[in-house]
Amino acid sequence: MELRLIPIDKPADLNIILGQSHFIKTVEDAHEALAQAAPGIKFGLAFCESSGPALVRASGTDAGLVELAKKNALALSAGHAFIVVLGPGYFPINVLNAIKMLPEVCHIFCATANPTQVIVAESEQGRGILGVIDGDKTKGIETEADVAHRKEFLRKIGYKL
Repeated sequence: MELRLIPIDKPADLNIILGQSHFIKTVEDAHEALAQAAPGIKFGLAFCESSGPALVRASGTDAGLVELAKKNALALSAGHAFIVVLGPGYFPINVLNAIKMLPEVCHIFCATANPTQVIVAESEQGRGILGVIDGDKTKGIETEADVAHRKEFLRKIGYKL
């Protein structure tokens, strides 16, 4: 077995959701879930099929985001992994529960805009995701000023009253 570190290629302002499912209908179901959770949403979605023709299956509402999702899925080439690339101004918090509730979704590895590296194990059979490195190493513990800034920020962007 060989370990690989695969970076997710995306602009810094875009969020992704990386997960694992178990069935080819993931592409259609996830597309519907995203569209219902956030009408008008811009996204690209790609899924690594892990049997039969073992293709990257894709869908979405924005051609550029679909291409980005396909590029990252192919780079991963890990059994039944899927990636959603959300367009500018869309955030995982708005659609994550809709994705998690799909019967075929087994696991969410991350939902982030941070630089992301995926830890993949490769054997003679194929590839599997072991985990992710999401953003920077923790630098310390928040101070009272940091708490105040966090609370102010959440209210400024409308996530808290």
